[in-house]
Amino acid sequence: MKSLAQLQSVSKDYSVRSGGTVTALEDISLDIRENEFVTLVGPSGCGKSTVLKILGGIIRASRGTLLFDGKPLDNPSREIGMVFQRPVLLPWRSVLDNVLFPIEMLGWNVSEHLGEAHRLIKLVGLSGFEKALPQELSGGMQQRVSICRALVYDPKLLLMDEPFGAVDAMTREEMCLEVMRIWRERRKTVVFVTHSISESVFLADRVVVMTPRPGRIVVDLPIDLPRPRTIDMEFTPEFKAYADVVRDAIYSSKRSA
Repeated sequence: MKSLAQLQSVSKDYSVRSGGTVTALEDISLDIRENEFVTLVGPSGCGKSTVLKILGGIIRASRGTLLFDGKPLDNPSREIGMVFQRPVLLPWRSVLDNVLFPIEMLGWNVSEHLGEAHRLIKLVGLSGFEKALPQELSGGMQQRVSICRALVYDPKLLLMDEPFGAVDAMTREEMCLEVMRIWRERRKTVVFVTHSISESVFLADRVVVMTPRPGRIVVDLPIDLPRPRTIDMEFTPEFKAYADVVRDAIYSSKRSA
């Protein structure tokens, strides 16, 4: 598969109030290929979200290079969509108007994208809620609107930063299945940050495991499980073997930190 995004020896330092710096990432190299679903997992504070922000051009690396479609990228691109930990919907706008908000910000003709917005809303099971306000929706429904909003302008790369962290366990399972269905139908490249080992294996073509700060990649694990995947797969020996590799990598890196 063709490479879509590449981090080459990327490090990131943050300034602290005392006047010094803290290294969040150190020497990260990662190749994201087209149509691939990659999950990032690791202990809290390991820099998973920082990796996502650098991939999205939201922040710049202190050292190293980000290539997107073979070219250096230093700023946000319309070819990249992002779903955050919380939906961050505009409370005074309806579901449909929230989905269309990026189209307005890009200065595009909204009427030309109405059809796509309605198709996405139907795809995530929200037909009939087009005129609803965010406060009239459950947390899972709001996050579905957020996913539609990130897809409506047809980006090549979708970045998802723990998007199900604020929902209950049953909704989380449902949303995982929903994201995989959308990924199959839309064939986007996805990089998905999670704290959940089982979620990282369940979703991914590859699980990338990071160490405690400064974050480094300690394991890049291909997942050879059949698709479409079902919740029952989590109880198979094959799934457990993958989860054990990820778990051992996380706890080994914690012990050696």
